Amino acid sequence: MTPPSVAALARSYRTERVVISLVGVIALALGALALVVGAGWVGSFRALRPVLDPIAVRTLGDWPNLARGVAIGAGVLLAVLGVLLVLRTLRPERHPDLALDESAGSGLVVAAGAIAEAISTDAEQVGGVARARATVVGDPETPALRLSVWLAEGARVKDVWRELDASVLSRARESLGVESLPTAVRVEMGAAERQRVR
Repeated sequence: MTPPSVAALARSYRTERVVISLVGVIALALGALALVVGAGWVGSFRALRPVLDPIAVRTLGDWPNLARGVAIGAGVLLAVLGVLLVLRTLRPERHPDLALDESAGSGLVVAAGAIAEAISTDAEQVGGVARARATVVGDPETPALRLSVWLAEGARVKDVWRELDASVLSRARESLGVESLPTAVRVEMGAAERQRVR
């Protein structure tokens, strides 16, 4: 499970990185082994033998059906693993709805979109903020927030940040009933209004 503070910053690609790292380590090990054998460090006779060892070729020829079955099985397994990894990588990021009241028959669940809209609207009321966009990410038990804020011309970042933290984020924590709400805040400066030259 991704820690909420990490989920607030960016989507986790830990599984993809682990798989790619393993494939890289295996390829590096095979390359090093080929280099060691080819250089003759394990004997000059071994270095002169063909890549497809005649003993291995003869063994495969003695058991053709078994060799074909193993090759087909390995190919299917690799194809399935590849498709699963691609689907995992392309799946949309989770935006969890939060259950504020889980009592039987009268539970209250707030949609992630409604939470994000409320926080965005609240952030836009802060002085110096021209526009804001919030996104709820992570798990329902440990939600995290991404908040993008576009500042109006002349706004002071320090003042905006202080008010966001003191009012908007504290109200969000209270409303959601959580002690901590890991938040990644992205601040962009507003462009000055263009003056038309006459």
